[in-house]
Amino acid sequence: MSISSTSTTSTVANAEQNLPKIQPGHNVLVRQPNGDVRSIKVDRDSIVTVGRLGSFYANELIGQPYGFSYEMVNKQLKILPVRTLEEVEDTDATNELINDGEFVQPLTLDEIQTLKQSGVHASEIIKRQIEQHANYSLKTEYSKDKYKKRKEAKYSKSFITIEPTMHNVCDYWFNKDQNRIRDIRPDTLSQMLAMANVLPGGRYLAVDDASGLVAAAILERMGGSGTLLTLCDTDSPPAYPVVANMNFPTEMSNITSPVRLPSFPQTVPHNSLVHAPVEVPADEIRSDRQKTRLRKRKVAHELLENTREELFAGEFEALMVASQYEPSGIIDRLVPYLAGSASIVVHSPHSQPLVDLQNKLRNAPGFLGPSLTEGWLRKYQVLPGRTHPTMNSSGSGGYILHVIKVYDDPTANSVIIPRSKKPKTDTEQTLDSSEATPPSLRPSSP
Repeated sequence: MSISSTSTTSTVANAEQNLPKIQPGHNVLVRQPNGDVRSIKVDRDSIVTVGRLGSFYANELIGQPYGFSYEMVNKQLKILPVRTLEEVEDTDATNELINDGEFVQPLTLDEIQTLKQSGVHASEIIKRQIEQHANYSLKTEYSKDKYKKRKEAKYSKSFITIEPTMHNVCDYWFNKDQNRIRDIRPDTLSQMLAMANVLPGGRYLAVDDASGLVAAAILERMGGSGTLLTLCDTDSPPAYPVVANMNFPTEMSNITSPVRLPSFPQTVPHNSLVHAPVEVPADEIRSDRQKTRLRKRKVAHELLENTREELFAGEFEALMVASQYEPSGIIDRLVPYLAGSASIVVHSPHSQPLVDLQNKLRNAPGFLGPSLTEGWLRKYQVLPGRTHPTMNSSGSGGYILHVIKVYDDPTANSVIIPRSKKPKTDTEQTLDSSEATPPSLRPSSP
C-alpha cells in the first residue's frame, strides 16, 4: 500500500513539474465561479484584486502551475481539491407544485451580508439558505444541483487559473470584446492558421488590426524559429494586448518586427527614406542627453533598415490579413514579396469585401483557386444525462478568403493531353465484334 501511495505521489509531482508555471510579470486568466474570465497581472510583492471576490498577495500564485483552483481566505490562497463529475440521480419529484414567492427564503439580504462580513464561509451560507428554503425539498435533483451551483457562483470566493493557450486567450477576448479582435472565434483562427500552413522556421507576413491576435497565433505556431513581419499604419510599434496575454518568452517575441505600411512604395522597393540624421560631428554634440538621443536614433534607424531589407528580400511563405482597410489594396501591395505557391488568407467580419475580392482574383492570372468560407460552431453542455447544445451561440466568426499565389507566364501555352483509354476485356471485345458483323452473316440461333 505504501509503495502505491509513493508511486502516485511521485507521478503527480512529475506531472506538476511538466506543467507551465506562473512567473512574475505574467498576465494570468482566472475563471470566477459565475463563469466569467478576468485577466490579472501578477507582479512580485504586489496585491492582486479579482473583482468582487476580493484581493490576495501575488506571491501566493508565483511558481504555481496553471489549472489549479484557489480560494481566498484573508488575502491568502488555499488550493482546493479537484471536484469530480458526479451523476445526478433523478427522482419522481417535479417542479409543478413549487410557488416561488417572496417568503420562500426567510434569510434576508441584510442577514446574508452580515454573515459574509463576519467571516462565515460560503458553504455555510448556502447550507443555511437550503435549510430555511421552504420549497427546496420539492425540487427535482437537477433543480437542486442548479440551485447549489447558482449560490456558489454568488457567494464563493474561489477561482481557477487558466493556461494561456491560443484557444483560451482567443475565447477570452471574443467573450470580452469581439469587436477588438474583428469577430475572430477560436475555430475561425484555427482555420486561418491551417490555410496559411504556418510552421516553425517559416517566413510570414501579417496585417493585424485584431489587437495582435493573428500575430500571437503565428508566433505560437512558429515556436521561436522563423521570421514574422507585421504591417501596420502607425509610426510606433502597435500595441498588441493579445500578445501580452500569451506570456511569450523573449526569444519568441524577438522574431517579429513591425513595418509601417506606407513606408515602402508599391512598385519600387529599394527607395531611400527621409529620416533625421544619425551621424553628427563630435564638435556639434553639446550634452550627454543629445548623445544618448542620437545613439537611440541610430539603433532605431538600423532596425528599420534591417526590417525593410528583410521585407524586400521577399520569398515569404504566407500572408494573413485581418484589417479594417480594403483588402484588395493590401494584397496588391504585398503580393510581390510572396514566394510561389504562397497562401493568402484574408479574414473579414463582413462577406461583401471578400466577395468583391474573390471576383477580382478569379480574373487575375497570378492567383489560383480563390475560395470563400464561413465557419460554423455550436457548443455543447457535456454532463451525465444532460448533454445538449447550449441555448445561446455566436452567430458568426467572420468570413475567410483563401487563395494561392502562382507565377504567371504569358508565353506559356496550354497542352491538351488525351486521356488513355482503358483496355477492353475479352467480353467487351466479343460484344463489339458481334455488333460490327452484319445480320445476314451472323450465325442463326438453334
